[in-house]
Amino acid sequence: MTIQELVIEMKLLECRLTLHEEKYGILSEDFYIALMAGKLAEYDEYDETRNDFSRWKGIYQIWIRRKEAYTKQIKQLSLSKILRFQPAY
Repeated sequence: MTIQELVIEMKLLECRLTLHEEKYGILSEDFYIALMAGKLAEYDEYDETRNDFSRWKGIYQIWIRRKEAYTKQIKQLSLSKILRFQPAY
């Protein structure tokens, strides 16, 4: 993926993450840490939260991979070569 494609996809993923963050009242990073530490197991018995948490986890994992790819590319490329510049008229 190009750096521009990564930015667009990350922003779309962030919109989806925001829906879960607003619904459950915590940021995705904190949710993910708690989930991976097994601190949210009590919610497994509820179908809606189990499904929501599964989706939320998947979206966040994709976002993490895209962020890592973005960071790797941004370190290798010259910003002056990839920066989209729109001159003011």
